Amino acid sequence: MAFDPLQERGIPLDRQLRDWRELHRAPIDPDRADPYTRCRIITMNGIETEAVLFSHHLARHCPDADLRRRLAQVRAVEAQQQKAVNWLLPGTSSVLETTIAYEQVAVDLTAWVARMEPDPYLRQAYEFGVLDEVDHLYRYANLYDLIEHREAEKIVGDMTEIMPGRPTHLQHRDPADDVREPYDRGRTEPLSRLHALTITATEQQTMNFYLNAGPLQMEPIARRLYQEIGMVEEEHVTHYESLTDPGQSWWERLLNHEYNECYLYYSFMETESDPMVKHIWELHLGMELEHLRLAAELFRRFDGRDPDQVLAPALPPPVTFEPNKAYLRGLLAAQAGWTTQDTGYAPGPHERFEQRRDAVMDGEKPASEQVIDENRRISGQEYRLETVGSRMA
Repeated sequence: MAFDPLQERGIPLDRQLRDWRELHRAPIDPDRADPYTRCRIITMNGIETEAVLFSHHLARHCPDADLRRRLAQVRAVEAQQQKAVNWLLPGTSSVLETTIAYEQVAVDLTAWVARMEPDPYLRQAYEFGVLDEVDHLYRYANLYDLIEHREAEKIVGDMTEIMPGRPTHLQHRDPADDVREPYDRGRTEPLSRLHALTITATEQQTMNFYLNAGPLQMEPIARRLYQEIGMVEEEHVTHYESLTDPGQSWWERLLNHEYNECYLYYSFMETESDPMVKHIWELHLGMELEHLRLAAELFRRFDGRDPDQVLAPALPPPVTFEPNKAYLRGLLAAQAGWTTQDTGYAPGPHERFEQRRDAVMDGEKPASEQVIDENRRISGQEYRLETVGSRMA
């Protein structure tokens, strides 16, 4: 029987506060953990960060002090959840190792969403974006090989191929071409809303991570690469957030956020291989069920509608981290040369794209190309991890 979070009882809000001992769990072992356990942790950190930020923005637009207090109570729990999740990442991992894991999330989560997305226009948005991420993973893997002398296979396992995608130097698009057409909230399927929320949140956390991680690098080539890819991640957030119907009320948005958290925690609880981490997904699901109930009450009160008019009657099939190798190879063969134009796509560069790219490059070879050249010079070969062979000249 399908899981309907609106019909489930959660943990009462007054029992959700955790002390420091409960909040802090041992991090995963970076050498033994399933790479997709790390991916699920990174994903839920992004989802909880989005939940906290959204709640703050809602509170800033809410004139009712009692409602702001209730939002603050729930938000404090969401903040604890974010800390509990993000602190599962091991402190022994370098910033660059965490970066490669972030890009593995971007590749395999976006590919999975694209495969499952029922709306052709929205599916194209995810297919387009994921080819940028394939290339980012390839560039960072070469940086890792160059400055830490280690192979990214240690981090991604054999789940995700590391190979050139849409070249990063072809990703510096004019902001006018980053904005997509939003879905129609009255006609789109509930699953499409969840997909848009999920990918926007995960891209937002990647953008923010690079904003802070880039300046911490010592090597000039690393600083430049983080800066270059960080600008593309800004484009991605614009690209994905514009898919959401701007006509939704604040209360409908809150309802969708809470439902999406239930969906993802349930998905990861069902698919998690690490018992300790699975327990955290289960605990947080219990908390989110209560947050959803409270959001549903506010939606009924202020929008005058029943949540069943907006949400799916039961959760869709679980979000699954799994290899997408053949799928991505097919996309690369068909769409690697594409760029965006207005709210659609073009098969190759156009005038506005070329003007923007030339202004950004100013005749200089970008860091995304320099890192490959430098790794070839030092190591004798660039770093790739492909089904047909590991390290390739």
